[in-house]
Amino acid sequence: MVIVNSTTEPLIDQITNPDTWATWLDSFQEWLQSDVFILDTLICLGIILVAATVARPLATRPQKQFQILIERESRFSVLDRLWQSARDISYPGIWLLLLWISVLVTESWGITNTSLVITTSLLAAWVIIESATILVSSHFWSRTIAISAWLLAALNILGILDPTIAFLDGVSFSLGQATISVLTIMQALVTLGILLWLSAIAGQITESKLKSARNLSPSIQVLTIKFMRISLSAIAFIMALAIVGVDLTAFAVVGGAVGVGIGFGLQKIFANLISGFILLMDKSIKPGDVIVVADYYGRVDALTARYVSVTTRDGVEHLIPNEELIINRVENWSHSHNLLRLRQIVGVHYKADVHKAIALCKEAAAETPRILDDPAPNCLMKEFGDSSVNLELRYWINDPMNGRANVTSDLLLRIWDKFHEHNIEIPYPQRDLHLRSSDIGELPRER
Repeated sequence: MVIVNSTTEPLIDQITNPDTWATWLDSFQEWLQSDVFILDTLICLGIILVAATVARPLATRPQKQFQILIERESRFSVLDRLWQSARDISYPGIWLLLLWISVLVTESWGITNTSLVITTSLLAAWVIIESATILVSSHFWSRTIAISAWLLAALNILGILDPTIAFLDGVSFSLGQATISVLTIMQALVTLGILLWLSAIAGQITESKLKSARNLSPSIQVLTIKFMRISLSAIAFIMALAIVGVDLTAFAVVGGAVGVGIGFGLQKIFANLISGFILLMDKSIKPGDVIVVADYYGRVDALTARYVSVTTRDGVEHLIPNEELIINRVENWSHSHNLLRLRQIVGVHYKADVHKAIALCKEAAAETPRILDDPAPNCLMKEFGDSSVNLELRYWINDPMNGRANVTSDLLLRIWDKFHEHNIEIPYPQRDLHLRSSDIGELPRER
């Protein structure tokens, strides 16, 4: 097949030139007649199809066995990826084995087996690459690396790698004073992907070290991890451009447009990002704090670049934008300490011994496990209500992250038991209705 050299004339002119297409079509037809539609090639293509058909049922049993191992060893990530890779290459591996046998047989029979050898090489490249990607834990990156590497291997096996590189290098555009080709972009993407993968590994190792450091507070740990990830990503991006030879000053042309886009389109995103850094630096909110913001009450599980994850006692996770925590009023029950005072109204009958009721409330509070002895619980006579004498029991806890309702319930049950034990009556609302005879009038008599 004739390949037109992109250096003889502009690439766009070649593609839009009808004579070029006619030349390519004639070369393709000539190749079909001389290399494809011949007996040896048709025999090899038939062998390839038969081998693919036979390999399918043969691969069923090992695939089931590997699936059992995957389900059994799912808790171990390395073994899980190993068995998944083995399951995925079972079919192409058996197909490859049959093709290798076919190559030996056709060579012994003197059959021209170029297509069979090419197919075997392509399949072998895929099996090897698929096996090597077990080292990559991310499914997305594993697929991306496998497909990209196999495409390069396929172009090299078919002998068209250099022409393809020349073609991609010929498609270019200008950015300022720099000329950027499609090949340069692809090289930058590949290099960026590798560097981002390496930076992710380095980030995970550093993150595990930081989380194990006891002398660092949770806020400093989160702030350091965020800054490290952003820095590693920026360094990877700059290094990728520098490796492929892109002049970084060329991006100054689009710097103004990007700045305007950030100022308007990404305004809220960057507001949340900056708010997140402020929260981490002033340590006003950190993982593990119990906060109340607007209608949300719960424990702070994580601080991210855009939001704060707050999980309520019901198990509902709320993702609150960082900006809301900056501009709105926030109650942090564990900012500087974990002490929290709770209040509970208890009503007793007007005929009850109020002094005894107050003493029983204090005893019940002292016996409740989570209520602190220091500061000691206190019970005050609050008011004379419509149906009861209202007492207010005040008590302290130092673990608000474990909830309030459970400790209040435990306390009220103990008060209930003590009141019944000492005949302290808990009243319920009553109303006395007085009827005057003059308002009713004389009732009619029955005849």
